[in-house]
Amino acid sequence: MLDQSFYLSSDILQTAMSLLGKTISTYIGGFETTGMITETEAYKAPEDKASHAYDNNLTPRTEVIFREGGCAYVYLCYGMHHMFNVVSGAKDEAHAILIRAVQPLSGIRIMEDRRQMLLTPNLTNGPGKLCSALGINKEYNGTILYDASSKIHILENKNISKSDIIIGPRVGIAYAGECAHWPWRFRIRANPWTSKPTRVEYKKKLKPS
Repeated sequence: MLDQSFYLSSDILQTAMSLLGKTISTYIGGFETTGMITETEAYKAPEDKASHAYDNNLTPRTEVIFREGGCAYVYLCYGMHHMFNVVSGAKDEAHAILIRAVQPLSGIRIMEDRRQMLLTPNLTNGPGKLCSALGINKEYNGTILYDASSKIHILENKNISKSDIIIGPRVGIAYAGECAHWPWRFRIRANPWTSKPTRVEYKKKLKPS
């Protein structure tokens, strides 16, 4: 598994890209499932208006993001979908990387049962979908990813070259103003196991004349 040093870099964009090609492994409910990370998004406090920790917003919900890098931040979106994030950087930097999609590697029948569908990219090509398939929920918020006794780990697999990474704006953050345009979404080129939309554009507000 990746050791803690991987998660301590303050360069969240490089860490988000370095996670592509790595394997996420879960041992939940007595079953092991694994998938290769194909898509990530970076969120950086305090200046990122799309981050839950924007302006160093420390609350009981966001406290995990302020921990030292190497733990999981898992939250519920719209009361329905769990989202799995990797906390990175030093303590109180509050950087988090959303895992948006994975390509199933093992435990595929377990993933199919959990999602009640057969193997297609739709099985895990979205942040809520992959959490459902891998068995991740809020119970695992704060999990130490480099602890051998944890139920979730990230493992070495492939190194993806920058030329094979598609870089663009993050998904669904129109509320974040100028931050919505930042190119902080990273996907493996030509990999079908990435999320929709493939292209994200936000209208830029006109400056006062």
